[in-house]
Order: sequence, then C-alpha cells, then structure tokens
Amino acid sequence: MNLLLDKVPWYNWEFIIAKNISFIIIILCIGKPISILDGIFIAIKDDVDCYPFPSRSGTSWFDQVRKVDKDATCVARLRKCGAILIGKANMHELGLGVTGNNPNHGTARNPHALDRYTGGSSSGPASIVSSGLCPAAIGTDGGGSVRIPSSLCGIVGLKTTYGRTDMTGVVCDGGTVEVVSPLAASVEDAMLVYSAIAGSSPSDKISLRPSPLSLPTLSSSDNLNILQSVKLGKYSEWFHDVSNTEISTKCEDALQLLCNTFGSQIEEIVLPELEEMRTAHIVSIGSESLFPLNPYCLEGRRSDFTLDTRTSLALFGSFSASDYVACQRLRRRIMYYFMEAFKKVDIIVTPTTGMTSPKIPPSALKVGESDYDVSGYLMRFVQPGNLLGLPAISVPIGHDKDGLPIGLQLIGRPWAEASLLRAAFALEELCMKFRNRPSGIFFNLLTTS
Repeated sequence: MNLLLDKVPWYNWEFIIAKNISFIIIILCIGKPISILDGIFIAIKDDVDCYPFPSRSGTSWFDQVRKVDKDATCVARLRKCGAILIGKANMHELGLGVTGNNPNHGTARNPHALDRYTGGSSSGPASIVSSGLCPAAIGTDGGGSVRIPSSLCGIVGLKTTYGRTDMTGVVCDGGTVEVVSPLAASVEDAMLVYSAIAGSSPSDKISLRPSPLSLPTLSSSDNLNILQSVKLGKYSEWFHDVSNTEISTKCEDALQLLCNTFGSQIEEIVLPELEEMRTAHIVSIGSESLFPLNPYCLEGRRSDFTLDTRTSLALFGSFSASDYVACQRLRRRIMYYFMEAFKKVDIIVTPTTGMTSPKIPPSALKVGESDYDVSGYLMRFVQPGNLLGLPAISVPIGHDKDGLPIGLQLIGRPWAEASLLRAAFALEELCMKFRNRPSGIFFNLLTTS
C-alpha cells in the first residue's frame, strides 16, 4: 500500500486509497491484540521519518541529500502498538508556511470545500483525517502547524508540551519551538495516539524534567465533578481579534455552553506584549529553521526551493544574532506573563485561528504564494504554545455561514495535557450537534467497497 501511495500525486492519495480499498487486507489474529491501536490506519507527515520511505519535507529534492535509515522515535512507537502506517502525507515545503500550498507535489484540499486550503504546514495529515481515510495522523507543530489545519478542516489537533515527545527522526529538528503531535478525528483518538508516542528524549528528561504522563478518564460523570472547579481565562481584546466576528461569537457560545453544563467559570485576564510575542516567535522559528538549511543554501540549492520558501528564507537570513538573543529575553518575560495568568485560571481560551479556510488562488497552485495578511490571521492565537512550549489543543465547535469549520483553542500549563484533554472532550460532546461531515469529499471506509 505504501508503494502505491509513493507513486501518485500526494493530493490524490485520498482518491487512490478509496479506489483501492479492496486491496487493503487486514489479518485478524486470534488472541490478544497488541494494543488498542492494533490495526488502526495512521498517516505520517512528510518531515517525520518512516523507514524505508523518503522524507522529502515537501521539497522536490531533500531526500537526495538526507537518507532515511530508521523510523523516527514516534513512528517506531506506533509500530510497536500495531498501527498500520498508510503512507507519507504532503505538507507545506519545509513547514515554512501555514496554508499548505505546495507546487512541488500538489496542494492538499480542504474536504469541506475543495477550492480552499487545509492550512499548514501539516496539510496532508489534516486532509486525510478530515476526509475519513484514517482516524489519526502524525504532524509537527512549530508555529501552529498541527492546530491550524485541524481547525480549518474540522478535526482535533493536539500540540504537546515542548519536550513531551521525542523529536528524533524529524527533518530539520533541533529548534526550541517544534513538537511532533497527533491530528485526529476525535479527542479520544488524539489521546490514544498521544499516549502511544509520548516520552521525552534522554536529554529532555534531564534538562526539562517532565512530569509523569497522565491521562484523564473521558466520561461525562467525571467531567461533571471535575470541570465545575475549572477556571477558563479569556483576554477579550485578543479573543475578538478575528477577521470575522462569527468566529469569536461561536467560540463564546461554545464556552458558555460548557459553563452552563458543567459549572466552569470564565475569568477575564490580561496578557501583555502579544505583538512582541509574535515577533519573538518569528525570529526564533525563522533562525532555527534556517540554521540546518544554510549548508544547502551555500551549495547553491536555494533556487531549488519554491518562491515562497525563498522569500521566507530571505527574511530569516536578515535576523542577526543579537535579534535572536533579544527575542529569547522577550520569551522569558512573556512566559512570566502567562504563568502569572495561570495563577488565576487553569486554561486560557481563544479561537484557534483568526479566519476560516481561505480560498486557493488558481495561480498559487503552480507558483505558490506569500500572503502575510492570511498568515497573520491563521497564526493569530497559536504562537504562545510554540514560543513558550505550552500544551494546546484545537477542538471543532461548529461552522461559519459558508459551512467552513471553526476551532476553539485551549492552552494549558506545562505538562498539563490531561487537563486540556478532559475539557476538550467535554466541549466536543457539547458541540457535536453543531458539526457537519465534510461536503467536499468524505469516505466511510466501513461501507466503501
């Protein structure tokens, strides 16, 4: 099956899988399953190693200079659980964009509207999960790259605490903002995959000292007892900084429904220097993304990147060492502001994105595009999770008037994934009646012949 997927345009994988579903043979063994993920289909983003297949990271050539000789740690852990890895999924080139546009291999389409972006950079994983081809996928999140596409495609995206998952075997890893995390059809699916891949690298265990992995019991009765004491922090000025007030209104409605049902409380908070935070994040991720690519740029490979990637690399190349150091000082100060807020509240709430899925300009399919207004709205709320290493989750809570999904983001204290998963599950249950199946393309593999 992987061989079949590797020979077709990646934006057509969903059609190929459905058409050839009769060739997928699941062997049912008599005896005890390996785990709850035994036999479950999972897709892997193209910047995560899945031996023996190449990791192109959305480029046309990266596999020629970087060989894959073993699985990434997270992939190896999924294999041990018996998961069936159905293929490598497309992405925005090198993860340096949040739309998912990719002229090299084709641009992944949003199953809710095929003329619109999935969001990125985990575009392929989001499209595959949203279209019903598998319940979960593995993505990477350095600037909202799991949560943005999850929100735009109407699925769940969990960004773990920095250091919670081992990044060994992820292309161009080495930065301080990126984690490998799951995209899934439901909160429970996200939790199951998260529990399978969680586990810090030896160096992170020493330097970050993560708390032990904890998973909540996802049941309405437990939520009724626990969520009534939960305080949700909302910074209204930030919360309403969206391109369409329909987004923030529906997110407010979902929060109010949670409070009315479980007795949670919404507390007004203030988070200073959000614009400075965005600058600190862009300088941090840009400098850390450029560093491992510099040797290839010096060898003359820069022209092999797409135009929008070259634009991003040119911007990143303008940052100086003093810029980077100044932004790390900003990072420390902004972390103080957020931890002060967490003394008053348990979870900080925002919309996941400041806009719903943008349309794909036809010309962008061939040459790509750089639209910083779109990027700004898509990244409006996700950057604290990356710059500060905080866990965050995007939960689908409904649709706008055009039928495009809207996501609500929950941000937690370091290592507090369990609290986020519990609240996210409660929100998911309450908002399920507002969610629609994709109208553009959807496969029910249980009934597809």
